[in-house]
Formats: sequence, structure tokens, C-alpha cells
Amino acid sequence: MKGLVTIVFVLAGIVVYGQGNNQSNPTSLNPNLPSKVYAPKASKKKKKSSGPTYDARENFYDRMEEVNKSRRKNNKMANQPQYTDFQYFGHKKKPKRRPPEKMKYCKICGIRH
Repeated sequence: MKGLVTIVFVLAGIVVYGQGNNQSNPTSLNPNLPSKVYAPKASKKKKKSSGPTYDARENFYDRMEEVNKSRRKNNKMANQPQYTDFQYFGHKKKPKRRPPEKMKYCKICGIRH
């Protein structure tokens, strides 16, 4: 009888040890990743200066110059044949027109050509 009780306690100890041991062995179900806090960070507020600043006007003109520069660049790009000719349709180079029996399916535009 003592042997049976001892075996039951040993088996119970093995089961308890096996269940508690999962934390040291990460698996795909229990990766043991450290918990991370996803709370918003505190905003950084600027101090108010004692007097008026005149940088706002200069910053405005700088921003407007950058916008105008990007618009000029976009207008220049729009005149290229890649954007004006409908046959390019997402291609950098115009696709070749093959005879119907040799046409291939295009991965870029989804059309046979």
C-alpha cells in the first residue's frame, strides 16, 4: 500500500512539473513574448515665447515654393509617353504586339499581348 501511494505522489509531481515547465520552452501557441504597452505617448508641447515670431511667414513661403516645385515636376512627368499613351498601361516600356497564337498573359496589367 505504501508503494502505491508513493507511485501516485511521484506521478502527480511529474505531471505538475511538466505543466509548469511550459513557460521555459516557448512554442508557437505560447511564445513567451514580453508584454508591451501600446498606450499613446505624452505629447510634447512647445513653450510659448515671450514675443512674436516672424518665422511663420518665411516658413509659409518655403512650403509654397516646395509645393510649386513638386507641381512643376509632376507636370513635366505627365508629358512623358509613359503617362500619355494608353498602350503603356502600367508598363515602363511599351509592350510588344504579338500574333494571336503567340500572345502571352501579362502579370502587370492582366491583358494578353
